Amino acid sequence: MRARIRSVRGGEREAGLTLIELLVASAMSVIVVGAATAMLISVVRQQPQISERSQDVSTTRYVLERMTREIRNGISVVPTASSASNLTFYTYVRHTSCGSSVALPPSQSALVCKVTYSCSATACTRAETATTNPGTGTPVPIFSGIDNAKVFNYDPDLEEASFVGVTFRVPDPRGDAHLTISDGATLRGGNPFG
Repeated sequence: MRARIRSVRGGEREAGLTLIELLVASAMSVIVVGAATAMLISVVRQQPQISERSQDVSTTRYVLERMTREIRNGISVVPTASSASNLTFYTYVRHTSCGSSVALPPSQSALVCKVTYSCSATACTRAETATTNPGTGTPVPIFSGIDNAKVFNYDPDLEEASFVGVTFRVPDPRGDAHLTISDGATLRGGNPFG
């Protein structure tokens, strides 16, 4: 028994941690977990803004694609009725009559109609009329949430404007900037009445 007591007292140390080592490790763990929790809370708080921004971009791209597709099928811009916030042009539509929502059968040719896009500082509308009708047709809202009426860009001095740029500026949900999404299309041209 005497030999056993000597070996414990004789300098052989048992493996383990001291109280100070345990306190330091615990403090470091609390700091790491606190930092990770703060980052997680920050991301969770920003998620609604990120989702809203993503939805705004998706909607704007969809409307922009729809407009540029119709402009691409266009024949000519009416310069006297067009400006940075209004665009009037002749284009082919696949409806039974101008202003109708009834689609043409695939066997019939598309009609030439006058289409007017009109944008205010908050929304854009689309109106469709017959080429012989001097009226503007019934405006149908197609997009809201913009914050600038200057949407269309083309050279009105040209006899036949062939390229039309479209730029939407929507407010950023974070409030510190604007989201600007642009595209454009070249009208196919031709004589719609010949």
